[in-house]
Amino acid sequence: MSVELPFAPVDTIIRRNAGELRVSAEAAAELAARIQERGATLATVAAERATADGRKTLMVEDFAFDAASASELELPIAPIDRIARLDIDDRYRVSTDARVALAAKLESFADTAAAAAAVLARHAARRTVKATDVATYFELQPYYE
Repeated sequence: MSVELPFAPVDTIIRRNAGELRVSAEAAAELAARIQERGATLATVAAERATADGRKTLMVEDFAFDAASASELELPIAPIDRIARLDIDDRYRVSTDARVALAAKLESFADTAAAAAAVLARHAARRTVKATDVATYFELQPYYE
């Protein structure tokens, strides 16, 4: 599976959570892949909800969270739309509000992961957030949900 999400906005999200730390390109790539995986999973669940309601269009309520303003988001909406369609049939449509809501949810997810990765980098006495910090967060994350 190729990563649909550009790394630049993901890098920006990590940097805003990393403070004075540097960010490796690999860390942005790792987080982008994790965001994509999470987005595809959320879209699959949303498609199941839409199907249960007899619809072919994924709506905000199928994602179980509210829409945000697209202008407030760092993640671009077009790649989020492609991510939403990765694991669902072509017969589904994704409403504009649902795309924005999914982007907001994924950005919040990314902020949490980036902040935790920065803590792990500091704990390791490094000045750079690395892909291993992001991966370690996701290994530890189930224990904190």
